[in-house]
Amino acid sequence: MSIVVRGGMVLDPGTGRLERLDVLAVGGRISALYPPGADVDVPGCASVVDATGKLVLPGLVDMHVHLREPGYEHKETVESGALAAAAGGFTSVACMPNTRPVNDCVEIAESVKAAGVKAGLARVYPIASVSVGQEGKSLTDFAALKAAGVVGVSDDGVPVTDSSLMRKALLEAARCGLLPVSHAEDPWLSRGGVMHEGKVAESLGLPGIPSASEEIMVFREIMLAKLTGCPVHIAHLSTEGSVDLVRRAKDGGIAVSAETAPHYFTLDHTAVMEYHANAKMNPPLRALQDVTAIKRGLAEGVIDAIATDHAPHAATEKAAGFREAPFGIIGLQTALPLTLALVREGVLPLADAIRKLTAAPAELLGVPGGVLREGGPADIAVIDIDCEYMFDESMVLSMSRNSPFIGMKLKGRNLAAIVGGKLVWQGIGP
Repeated sequence: MSIVVRGGMVLDPGTGRLERLDVLAVGGRISALYPPGADVDVPGCASVVDATGKLVLPGLVDMHVHLREPGYEHKETVESGALAAAAGGFTSVACMPNTRPVNDCVEIAESVKAAGVKAGLARVYPIASVSVGQEGKSLTDFAALKAAGVVGVSDDGVPVTDSSLMRKALLEAARCGLLPVSHAEDPWLSRGGVMHEGKVAESLGLPGIPSASEEIMVFREIMLAKLTGCPVHIAHLSTEGSVDLVRRAKDGGIAVSAETAPHYFTLDHTAVMEYHANAKMNPPLRALQDVTAIKRGLAEGVIDAIATDHAPHAATEKAAGFREAPFGIIGLQTALPLTLALVREGVLPLADAIRKLTAAPAELLGVPGGVLREGGPADIAVIDIDCEYMFDESMVLSMSRNSPFIGMKLKGRNLAAIVGGKLVWQGIGP
């Protein structure tokens, strides 16, 4: 099997090099990157993707998604989530374990991975739970899970409140070569809260979640990383205080990394008044000063990666009323244009923005991809960065529609996704 992507501007997020090149993939790997018209032996059977006037990138890598299978297939399946990922330019996704049953054993991890292979779309990498049943009492078998194809461990959705258990988790994750991903939340401070604690919550008469709920646990994880000498990764950073804590930790040589999600640098808590439960997530949308701090953290390299925290829910669940509606929004098809908005705003150079969606998460997870180089995996996205369109429900390929960005005008769109040298998704402009 061979494929050639012709006429595009190829961006190397590692070096920042932007050059018009053709990309030849043979047998699932990149065989050659060469100037158009160069004397390269292209197999006659090669299929062609015309990328003229478009940007050719490594396939995007999302290190934090919820695919809901097993147990919540009315919200999403591995196949539907992988399709939405490919449409958004993501060729690899790492899925969290808060399924039913929880992904805390080899059998479930293998079933999730097998479902990804069967779908034949984006690569699907399971993240298993830190604790058995996500109950925070005893560690799962990290070594066995690693052998089953798991790339990280997390009790995402609930925090590991036992500091001694989390200390053991960091040590065991380092020993097994797994990324420990922390859901940083003090559940006693956030208990009962449904949105950011502040003036908007007060005006709506809704119980709030203070920034300190996140920051206390970010500080604990940093101290545990310092104590053990082992890395820790902080999921979905949302507050100014968290950014400052991670900055100081990195300056002090502590092995901490962090991600944020596009909604935290795009919207603030006032969005709840317009989008209601489709703007309800955990951690919640914060104040404008937090949005500014997240952008600064991205620009300064304090925040390493951008992940979607794609969290699909059925329409009936989100319609239950703001207090009762579940936390979470979908994000696989909007992450790219929202990140490109940072480039147009001057927050990030294009190469840096793309690196946070490609090479950085791939490196953190220890998975292939995130770069375009000869001999590397042929995971490729073809992007029209100038395409302007109204993102409407008809475009959504997830099984769920819980997004505050539906109905918004976006700029920048993925046109093709190639995984292992196979064209798995191709769209057209609006």
